[in-house]
Formats: sequence, C-alpha cells, structure tokens
Amino acid sequence: MSSLRRRGFTLVELMIAIALLALLMALAAPSFSTWIRNAQVRTMSQNLATGMRVAQSEAVRRNRQVVFFLTNAQPGLAATAAANGVNWVIRWIPMPGDTVTAAAPANEPFVQGGAISDVGGGVGITGPAAVCFNAQGRRVAATAAATGVTGAVCTVDADEPLASYVLERTGASRALRVTVSLGGQVRMCDPARTLSADAPDGCPA
Repeated sequence: MSSLRRRGFTLVELMIAIALLALLMALAAPSFSTWIRNAQVRTMSQNLATGMRVAQSEAVRRNRQVVFFLTNAQPGLAATAAANGVNWVIRWIPMPGDTVTAAAPANEPFVQGGAISDVGGGVGITGPAAVCFNAQGRRVAATAAATGVTGAVCTVDADEPLASYVLERTGASRALRVTVSLGGQVRMCDPARTLSADAPDGCPA
C-alpha cells in the first residue's frame, strides 16, 4: 500500500500570493474610495430631500405655513438657520394670536429635526438657508421676522422657479442637486446631465 505525500505552500509561494493580493488591493483602493464618497453625497442628498418632503406634507396636514431650514445647532426651538448647516429643522410659522413658548408644548412651533452630516462627512451644501411652504404645499416668501427663526429668510423668484441645493464632495466623481419647484415638488438630479427623455435623472437646463 502506497502512502500519499501531503505538500503545503512553500514560503516563496505564500510571498507571491501576498504580493499579488496587495497589488490588487492597491489597484482597487482609488475606485473604492470614490464609490464611498459618491455614496456619501447620495445619502446626504436623500436625507435633505426627505426632510423637505416632510416639511411640505406637514404644511398641508397642519393647514398652515411651515419653514424648513438648515442649522449647525442642535435641532430644536432655539436653532438658528445656516446656509451650509449640518442639521435640518421643520417649524410651523406662527400666526397673529399664536402663543409661542417652549413651556406650552401644544403651541411650540418645533415640528421635527434631523441630521444630514452624520453619514455624509465632508459633503458640502450650497443653497438657501431656508425654504417655506404654505398650506397648499407651495413655496412662499417669508422674512426672518415672519418665520421666527434667525437667518431663515425664504425667497421666491419667478425668474428662478427652483430653490436649488448642490451637494458635492472632494474626491467624489459627481455631485447631486436637490431642487424644490414653486409648486413644492422636491426632486434629486444629476447636474452633470440635462433633463431629457434620455436622461430622466438629469437637472433642468
């Protein structure tokens, strides 16, 4: 009866395998890093778009004006607006006769808040600090005094029908844009492409 000889990897073979693995990882690293940065831009854009859709639906549900704004503060009644804020806040806009006080929760205008940057570190936002919706879910203009939030000024320009936010990150292969139409439609698109039948994910020209 003959016995079978068992043979393992030699040291040279192991070294060659490790070297090949290291080479493959080095080649894959740049594309993987780009993919991660693109994913951060997309996730942050989706968070921003979701927050604005909630603000619009709250305006319709409550039958009153609502302001959506970005902030660097903790979301809450005392938060102030910042154009490149890392968090978002939704508040209803007080009307004459409303009692606005944190001591009366039923009349506290803070509706909801959330973070944008916890999953999108390094992503920059360019766009307005605030967007306001009326009871029909349409965009409306409002001063900071009217919104009750420092820095939260909502503008509406017939020549610029879209409120637009551009989100981009160094090292990402593309940016994304979140737009809000005069009618209140929130949309995410690719600014590198022009909206058409062949490019439904593109942005309006």
